Amino acid sequence: MTGLGLRRVPSLSRREHVAEILREAITSGRLKPGDRLVELDLAAELGTSRAPIREALRQLEQEGLVASYPYRGSEVLGVSQDEVEQVLVPIRITLERFAFGKALDKLGHADLDALQVLVDDMLVAARSGEAERLADLDIGFHELVITRSEQRHCLQMWKTIQPRVRAYFRRDAPAHSDPAEVARQHQELLDVIRSGDRDAVLDAVKRHIHIHLAPPRGAESGDVA
Repeated sequence: MTGLGLRRVPSLSRREHVAEILREAITSGRLKPGDRLVELDLAAELGTSRAPIREALRQLEQEGLVASYPYRGSEVLGVSQDEVEQVLVPIRITLERFAFGKALDKLGHADLDALQVLVDDMLVAARSGEAERLADLDIGFHELVITRSEQRHCLQMWKTIQPRVRAYFRRDAPAHSDPAEVARQHQELLDVIRSGDRDAVLDAVKRHIHIHLAPPRGAESGDVA
């Protein structure tokens, strides 16, 4: 498995860099569901030893982006529309409605300003076609509020599902006829948060997350990313 056009790994923090490179390749679709990840091939392409490759694959397996099988090695896992609808969206709605409700009284002016900066940066990323950055900013918006909720179990659960949530954010990015819609959706959510109306916030969070229930153009409910 060669010729994927992956950038070579810097000398420091090799495991983290390898994981970042492979994660981006998976969520962007350059590595497809079912693709085998051969340590020797990856080490040659990335210009590193097999040890950080092995460690990175173990990390990505914990994130749910890679599966390892005895005698078969590792392969890429996709995010199906069924999983989005039946698992990730319901978990997110329960987790985020609880966390956003708890965070509402704890979000100060600096937090609201930070959320606004994220939304403004989403618009810039959308207009410049930076799908990866748009997904990162989307994740950052939700993670900031969850963190401010001071509910450690919520943050722990979020960290567990976050890589696969980001994967479907990135997967669905091409389905948006106007990527700037992502920024507008978050601006609407932020405006409701600023209102301080708890019931309105809980309703807005549910509506916001449900937006992802529509499958990407050309995909059926059982297709993988």
